[in-house]
Amino acid sequence: MDDEPLIRSTLAEYLTQEGLEVVTCASGEEALVQAAAQRFDVALCDVQLPGIDGIELLQRLLKISPQTFVLFITAYATVENAVRAFQRGAQDYLMKPILLDEVLSKIRRLLAYRALFQENQSLRRELNRDYDFDHIVGRSPAMQRVFEMVRKVAPTPTTVLLVGESGTGKELIARAIHVQGAGSAARFLAINCAAIPHDLLENQLFGHRKGAFTGADRDQAGLSVHAGAGTVFLDEVGELPPGTQAKLLRAIEQKEILPVGANEPIQVEARILAATNKDLANEVEHGRFRPDLYYRLNVVSIRIPPLRERREDIPDLVEFLLAKQARALGKRINGVTHETMQLLMACPWKGNVRELENALQRALILGEGPIITASDLPPDLAPIEGDPALVDEFAEAVRRFEKQHIERILRQVPDKKEAAQRLGVGLSSLYRKIAELGIQMP
Repeated sequence: MDDEPLIRSTLAEYLTQEGLEVVTCASGEEALVQAAAQRFDVALCDVQLPGIDGIELLQRLLKISPQTFVLFITAYATVENAVRAFQRGAQDYLMKPILLDEVLSKIRRLLAYRALFQENQSLRRELNRDYDFDHIVGRSPAMQRVFEMVRKVAPTPTTVLLVGESGTGKELIARAIHVQGAGSAARFLAINCAAIPHDLLENQLFGHRKGAFTGADRDQAGLSVHAGAGTVFLDEVGELPPGTQAKLLRAIEQKEILPVGANEPIQVEARILAATNKDLANEVEHGRFRPDLYYRLNVVSIRIPPLRERREDIPDLVEFLLAKQARALGKRINGVTHETMQLLMACPWKGNVRELENALQRALILGEGPIITASDLPPDLAPIEGDPALVDEFAEAVRRFEKQHIERILRQVPDKKEAAQRLGVGLSSLYRKIAELGIQMP
């Protein structure tokens, strides 16, 4: 966009020879018409144009085409002009007289940055999709209650305490809260309070000042600062030492921290999410956890159910985890046998989803066929025994699984004879199952 014909034609010819598609405009009004008609990656815009000037054009152009990067051309190369342009969304500027090599270099730099920006946006969307609670595996009533709680608390700034056994997926739920919250564009930083020595934990969380201890040769920010307006997730928060508990309480209540060796507190914005497999109320009662911090963390508490309380989710989890592990290992897999699925649904899974994933990973590594069989699973896996309530619960979970599985096959293959072959049963057995399970015929 330039009102000088020679500049327009020279730039267009040069950039076209360099492999770019170029459209020229003599005025701002003409440029706005072109921007509304097609999509442009980069706009070269003279500051001085007839009619609409370059700064006004920039603002109107970005409303029509916010994805376009703007490179200003100016004969008035003052700091004020550059600042005004950058404040209104320009990415770079050129001074007249124009050097063609410089124009091409700046355009290529903008295109490279644009590609990186688009990749970053794509990765962020993918991350949000992966941790969107609508995509977390769990159709059971127990997990649906968890998702409903997440939907309610995610948009708020409140502190959330996630409670559950090891391996239930507390960090997964914490990430879902983060990506659905107001700070999703900022960082999610997690720390396991049980895995770091107490004398280092405070430094990791709150940072330190130069000279605070031997070897502290420079200032270092902690996670609470690095997270910005995002989220700090404290896994196994019940392991925090008393002194760190006091500092965490201040970070939650006052939104300020005192780095190790500092005299003045600094402000922080990060949201705190915490998780524990301990009974924190019992820890408070025995003097091992500060009651005031417990009440602050426990504003909203979400219990993540163990796998044995949501056995109907196991088939979906098996399908999801097998696909994930197969991609990681570069293997092709078609699923598990019916008997294998029944065994997986019958196990107690004391290690919850983490134990299930490990068992499937072993089966993928050691199995030789396209179908996982019971012999591919760890030899110490054993179904539940003894407790009639657990046995009845398992039987009901298997019933729901069989119903869902048969209904899915019948939707895919309406012909009953072919569906029976897909299911590996006789036609009469299929009709009997349809009647027993109350399946509505498609």
